[in-house]
Formats: sequence, C-alpha cells, structure tokens
Amino acid sequence: MSQNDDYARHMETLDRDLGRMSNIELASSYVSRPLVGPGVAFVFILFAALAALLIFGQTSNTFVVVIAAGFGAYMALNIGANDVANNMGPAVGANALTMGGAIAIAAIFESAGALIAGGDVVSTIAKGIVSPASMGTPTVFIWAMMAALLSSALWVNMATWVGAPVSTTHSVVGGVMGAGIASAGFAAVSWGTMGAIAASWVISPVLGGVVAAGFLWFIKARIIYRDDKIAAARVWVPVLVGIMGGTFAVYIALKGLKQLIKIDLPIALLIGAVFGLLIWLLMIPVIRRQARGLENRNKSLKILFGIPLVVSAALLSFAHGANDVANAVGPLAAIVQASKAGDVTQAVQIPLWVMLIGAFGISFGLFLFGPKLIRVVGSQITKLNPMRAYCVALSAAITVIVASWLGLPVSSTHIAVGAVFGVGFFREWDAERRLRKARESVPDRPVVSPEERRRRKLVRRSHFMTIIAAWIITVPAAAVLSAIIFYAITAIAG
Repeated sequence: MSQNDDYARHMETLDRDLGRMSNIELASSYVSRPLVGPGVAFVFILFAALAALLIFGQTSNTFVVVIAAGFGAYMALNIGANDVANNMGPAVGANALTMGGAIAIAAIFESAGALIAGGDVVSTIAKGIVSPASMGTPTVFIWAMMAALLSSALWVNMATWVGAPVSTTHSVVGGVMGAGIASAGFAAVSWGTMGAIAASWVISPVLGGVVAAGFLWFIKARIIYRDDKIAAARVWVPVLVGIMGGTFAVYIALKGLKQLIKIDLPIALLIGAVFGLLIWLLMIPVIRRQARGLENRNKSLKILFGIPLVVSAALLSFAHGANDVANAVGPLAAIVQASKAGDVTQAVQIPLWVMLIGAFGISFGLFLFGPKLIRVVGSQITKLNPMRAYCVALSAAITVIVASWLGLPVSSTHIAVGAVFGVGFFREWDAERRLRKARESVPDRPVVSPEERRRRKLVRRSHFMTIIAAWIITVPAAAVLSAIIFYAITAIAG
C-alpha cells in the first residue's frame, strides 16, 4: 500500500471525526440555546439579591430582604417579558420597527420612565387592597408581601409561556388580595377597590377597542377610500399626527411625570392642546415633502404613518416604565420599609436601589423573553399595518386619559390588546359590509360559502379565547397561588 493511500485514508478518518465533532457542537448549541435566557435571568436575580445584601446591611431581617429582592427581580423580568409587548407589538407587527429596534427603544425608554418619573408611592399596591393593620404584626405583613410578589411573578411567567398578554397590575392585586385573605381573613380586603378593578376587566378592552375602531373608520373614510388617497393624506395625516402628539403630551403629563410635578387634568389638557397644535403645524410641510412622488395606493400611505408610530411606541414605553415598575418593586419596597422601621402604617417609598432592580429587570426581561409576546400582539391576533397600529397606539393613550378623568382603575394591557381586537373586528365588519354592497350592485356575483367566510375571519379566535380566559382568571389564580405560598412561608418560618 502506497504512502499516498495511507495519507488519503488518514485524511478520510480525520474528516469523519471532525464531522462528528461538528455535529456534536451543533447539537449542543441547539440544546443549550433555550437555556441562555433562563441562565442570564438567574444571574440577574442572584445579582439583585447580592445588591440587597450589600446595601441593606446586616440586620435581623437581612435574609428576608435578600430573598424579597430576588422575588422582585424575578417579577421585573416577567413584566418585561409580558407587559412591554403591548407598547411595541403594534409597531413591530406593522413593520415600522424591527424586533431588534423595538427591543432597544423599549429598553431605553422603559428604564428612563422608571428612573426619571417612577417611584410612585405604592399605596394601592401595598395598602389600598388590604389593610396592613389587620395583619397584626410587621412579620405577617412581610410574609404576605413576599407571597404576593412571588405568586404574581409565577402567574405572569405562566401566561407568557402560553402566549397570553395579561395585566401585571391585576396579577399583583390578586397576589396581595390572596395573601391578605390568608393572613387576616376576608374582612381585611377592600372589596370596593376590588369591585372597581373587576369592572375594569370589561371597561378597559371595550373602551380601547371602540376608540381604535373609531379612528380606523375615520382613516378609511377620509383617506383610504378616497379617489386621490395622497391628496387626502396631505390634509388629514398632519391632523392625525397632531392629535397623537397632543394626546401623548396629556398622557405623559398625567401618568409619566406625576413624580416630578403634579399636573391636574385641565392643565394637562391645555398642555396637550398646545402641543397638538404645534405638531400639526410642523407636520404639514413634512407630510407634503414625504408625499411627493408617492403612488396613489394604500401601500404608499404606510410611509406617512411610520415615524409617528415609532415615536408613539417610545412614549408608551416611557409612561409604562414610570407606572408599572411599581408592580415589580412595590411589594419589595413595602418589605424593605417594614424590615427597617418595623412599621407598616407609613407611606411606602421606593428606594433608588429597589427602583434600579425594577428598571433593569424590565429591560432584561424584554430583551431575553419579550419577542414571543411582541409577535402575539403585533401579528398573531390580527394583521396590522401602520394605519391600524397608529389607531391602537392612539387608543391606548386616549383610553387611559378618559379612565383617569372618570377615576377608573384600568389596565394598559387590556386597553392595548382590546384596541388590537377592536381594529380586527372592525375590519371584519367593514369587509362584510363592502361584500354586501358589491353583491347588491352585482346580483350574479358568486355567493361565498359559510366555511370560506369563517376562513376569512381577520381575528384569530384561538388567540382571542386564550387571552380572554387568561384575563378572567388572573386575579383569582394569583390570589389562590399567593394564599398557598403564604401558608408555605409561615409554615417554614415556624
């Protein structure tokens, strides 16, 4: 056998071994990829617990605060994974933002909202639902808050896993209620507050859907169904962007900046009117320049709504970070205060280090686990384009303002998802209406079978039913889970 044959055989064996090693590396990569997110999340939770240990110092309650900090970090991660999809989903579904761009913008503005305008006195989270005095001792109050924090985080995690955007506010409310009942009985719960929250399950999505459908009807009637769409867009798009700008000015003034400066609704509306007028005037030349040379078709209109949609997503994220960070760290802040002062009757303030856990946790959760729910909200409920997504974003802001005026506790999650449903159901109704008119004008037109009409539904019923079911059981599920955890903690603590 020649030396060349030996060399060739050796190289063939080497190629086979390298191929096997390559396959093992690919298999290892495939298996380990799903573990990267949970691994990074676990490191963040450990880091939050370590930070609490270093900052809080050595006291008799240090271990409790360290564990609570880990629970708070876990909750913040879940808020980022689930709740932020409501702000970014429509822009991504409309292709106005890439998934990476949406995550980057949301991470920046969520953190900015939490750190600049967050830190709300979490009286409702810690005290509005259950009377702390009814729990007897600060220790019982601490166990109840820990149970509420862990149960709400577990519930939101489960909802994210099944692809259902749920209200993190309602999850925390359910957790606090369940722990309160377990520790002090049903009389400890403020049932008036709980009744208002239950009413918001219906009011939030319906109001969001109606407002979004109304704006979509206006856009279709005034722009899309016109013979010269571009000429109509030059007139109405600046008006619509001005309405959006003014609405978000009111929204940020009322909800996003309430920790920096207290602004009443009439003043906020005046600020919104001024901003809206200025933005309308500024957008007239911008839209005219953008509309130059565009073809007279619907696809061209998408260009004109792109930038307003991106800006609205950023502003919604800022306001969300300012408001919903309390869901992650409100119970944690209550635990820190009760551990330090031994008093559960004072107003609960969120320390900076606790706020940082909430802000960074939301950003990490969005980055690691957010894309799944962003896709559900943005494209899997109904197909969105920039005009429809604009209606969803504007509806979310308007509905929160109206609810604040009426004094209704509403969920931003329910509003945003309800607006997506409203847009989808309006499109179904509008398609049916146009089909009937076409059939009346052309009597010989073939009749569409019931099966084909069901196939053409523009809202996916499976997602609709899953989300509605998750909304209905969020508070009771979180409450039951919280009660079980409370009993387990008290049994362990002796």
